[in-house]
Amino acid sequence: MLARWKVAILVQGCFWHRHPGCRYATRPATRAEFWETKLNANVERDNRNQRTLIELGWRVAVVWECMIRSSGAEEAARQIASWIEGPETQLDISQ
Repeated sequence: MLARWKVAILVQGCFWHRHPGCRYATRPATRAEFWETKLNANVERDNRNQRTLIELGWRVAVVWECMIRSSGAEEAARQIASWIEGPETQLDISQ
């Protein structure tokens, strides 16, 4: 969190946070019910936390694992720096 700018930057793993349409958001073949419950709870918590932050006046950026893998952390940092200077409430950085 960058309190000075009221910005929260969330770096999320595509598997654990169920990045929609991402090749890294695979479904385990074993214990399917367990994983479905676990991973859905992660997504629900993420959505709830992001809504709460926005309601409190924070701006939220989500950086996905696939973006870091494909373009690198430097590119993510560049996009975040540009976003911080703009008016948008949310940013989603993915591949």
